[in-house]
Amino acid sequence: METIVTTVNNIVWSNWLVYLCLGAGIYFSLRTRFSQIRNLKEMVHLLFAGEKSEQGISSFQGFCTALAGRIGTGNIAGVATAIAWGGPGALFWMWVIAFLGAGSAFAESTLGQLYKEDHEGQYCGGPAYYIEKGFGKKGWSKAYAMLFAIVTVIAIGVLLPGVQSNSIAVAVQNAFGLNVTITGVALVILVGVVIFGGIKRIGSAAEFIVPFMGGAYILMALIIIIVNIGYLPHVIALIFKSAFGAEATFGGIIGSTIAWGVKRGVYSNEAGQGTGPQASSAAEVSHPAKQGFVQAFSVYVDTLFVCSATGFMILMTDNYTTFNESTKEIIFNAGPQYTVDQIGPAYTQGAVNTLIPGFGAAFVAIALFFFAFTTLMAYYYIAEVNVNYIVKRMTGKGSVMATHVLKVVLLAMTFYGSVKTSDLAWAMGDIGVGLMAWLNIIAILLLSNTAMKCFKDYESQMKSGKSSEEIMFDPVPLGIKNADFWENLNKQKVD
Repeated sequence: METIVTTVNNIVWSNWLVYLCLGAGIYFSLRTRFSQIRNLKEMVHLLFAGEKSEQGISSFQGFCTALAGRIGTGNIAGVATAIAWGGPGALFWMWVIAFLGAGSAFAESTLGQLYKEDHEGQYCGGPAYYIEKGFGKKGWSKAYAMLFAIVTVIAIGVLLPGVQSNSIAVAVQNAFGLNVTITGVALVILVGVVIFGGIKRIGSAAEFIVPFMGGAYILMALIIIIVNIGYLPHVIALIFKSAFGAEATFGGIIGSTIAWGVKRGVYSNEAGQGTGPQASSAAEVSHPAKQGFVQAFSVYVDTLFVCSATGFMILMTDNYTTFNESTKEIIFNAGPQYTVDQIGPAYTQGAVNTLIPGFGAAFVAIALFFFAFTTLMAYYYIAEVNVNYIVKRMTGKGSVMATHVLKVVLLAMTFYGSVKTSDLAWAMGDIGVGLMAWLNIIAILLLSNTAMKCFKDYESQMKSGKSSEEIMFDPVPLGIKNADFWENLNKQKVD
């Protein structure tokens, strides 16, 4: 089983997917004239603008729900894995894919808002919707959209939950000695309570938990950095030298450095993967580009803040071991010697222990619990959107039974992930992320002209002196077709 999964993972995550992720980020950054820098102030402003409605959640809830999906075990165990197999330089390439990925995140979330629908009193949308409508509702576009929806349900509902629950169970066992089965049962109960409440409850829970958990984690990292401030110049130099193979110790793994940095960067911030647009589509906004800006900023928060916090804690306390990916032999051992089986939360737990001996295991276990718990909530919502898409396109109406089956499957995989091996969990998760990224990035590249029309329309209105609250959207003058929600909204205003 593990051999088959590993083989498939290597095929999906070939160098071509690394090139595609980097290339898409560069392309959208150039087309928006590096909007992720120019419009940073607007991103922050829009984050707190807008109110929720009966049908949609607020921009901030949409941000938090998407961030709940982005901030998970990838921010702790994922960063440690990247450093273990790619060396300190992998952190630099995670920064690069975050900076460039903000452009891809803008495009996909704008498209998600543009082609969203009203489903049983709630907004829903995402790649399946914009693939079908953006390409003109043709036979092949409907098949492509259906393929993405099916892959997403399998990836998000089956393959990925185990990564989150496995990391929680392992960290809790290391910290408190609690059996992984007990942790799995507790997780199933807690996640079940939230997901049976729908997007409103998910959004409310994310709005409360995400700022709290992210803030506490970053604060701990800042304390560790300040305590070890004299070591900071060396660590920064090490990251940049290792990123380009200039550091002799890590010079022989430059390929792994880039690949693992990009892979774990995409896994963590999910830019281009197609998950962010689901939460973006549920938000109540007056222009599709607004959620594009908000979600671009969420990529920064995930990688530049939270992942960097983990990376600096590990590197500044010398709590890591780097291995050769092919031979599994140790390339460099900074401090305590870790084994291949210990790659993950143990690196960060050891880093926190240097500040408060004996506290690291508990702190990281609690942080990881909150990180992964909110990710599981977001996973359910993403999978539900795509289940509803599949059922509605096949039968013409929704199905409560289908969503109940999804809940049971996701909860079952959450429990299964708690008790299975971490290698298998990560490999299955990587396959899910990779398949979604292949399908979604190709789609948003082909639909880039449509996304850019929304972008230019927003900037044009902004330059005319309108405030963000005054900026409205009408797809008709822009020549955008099949944006049914926005067309109907404008007709209602006229009537």
